[in-house]
Amino acid sequence: MSRRLPPLSSLRAFEAAARQESFKRAAAELGVTPTAISHQIRQLEEGLGIALFERQTRRVVLTPAGQGFYPELRQAFDQMAGAVEKVQKRSARQVATLSATVAFTAKLLVPRAASFPALHPGWDLRLHASDAAVDLAAGEADAAIRYGFGRYPGLISVPLLTDHFAPLCSPHLGVREGRDLARATLIHFEWGPSATKVSVPSWRAWVGRAGNTEIDPESGITFNDENSAIQAAIAGQGVALLSVALVAAELQSGALIQPFGPVLDGLRYDLVYPIGAENRPAIAALRRWVREEIVPHLPI
Repeated sequence: MSRRLPPLSSLRAFEAAARQESFKRAAAELGVTPTAISHQIRQLEEGLGIALFERQTRRVVLTPAGQGFYPELRQAFDQMAGAVEKVQKRSARQVATLSATVAFTAKLLVPRAASFPALHPGWDLRLHASDAAVDLAAGEADAAIRYGFGRYPGLISVPLLTDHFAPLCSPHLGVREGRDLARATLIHFEWGPSATKVSVPSWRAWVGRAGNTEIDPESGITFNDENSAIQAAIAGQGVALLSVALVAAELQSGALIQPFGPVLDGLRYDLVYPIGAENRPAIAALRRWVREEIVPHLPI
């Protein structure tokens, strides 16, 4: 027997808006615009011939019809989600995908990647290294570690650490004082498209803080990624303004030194994942791994 149902997208939009009590938050969860949510719900109401929401200033409220419709629809979506989860559990292995910047992945996640399957038997870890923010709502990754101000609409944000930047170099370079920079090569790296002039620590900002007028803050070698700049500093090619957090292991081993200050404040690393998705098995596994295996090793 065929089923006469409204479009699944409009039912999904209604369920999310009713649960979130907001078209805007529903749009953030589903990765569309509030206008699209409003349009889909309007089509659903027209198709059913009844109003489901009362539009008020700054919020929406379910009508009596909507209040009667919502619990059964949510139960149906919960059952579908449960069916999908059961199918996934039948798979021999499950995969949890965590996205982070290239440098954070290389320096802080890769060294402890083997602990993930040990902590979660039956699970595989996929690390997605990219300086561009992935679309979590579209499923490009289950969760991400992002660098910024900690404000991510539609996402739960768990603070991990606040970053700091300092002049770092190989101990074999012979740089010990600020005046030694006049004869040293400065190492730069290009920030991602989401960076702003306000948030990016730079040699120009460092020179202004230090009051060192003997060096040209624009001179030196520039790399298109942070990890290459770190490797260049370790190799003794010059002095780099680097994240102290990302090279904590090199500072501890003596491969890099911080010969002088000042230190510039950076922004914050956060673990983020979609609102309403915190109980998904993959996200729960990643959250536990980050909390138990990554955070204890961070120089907070």
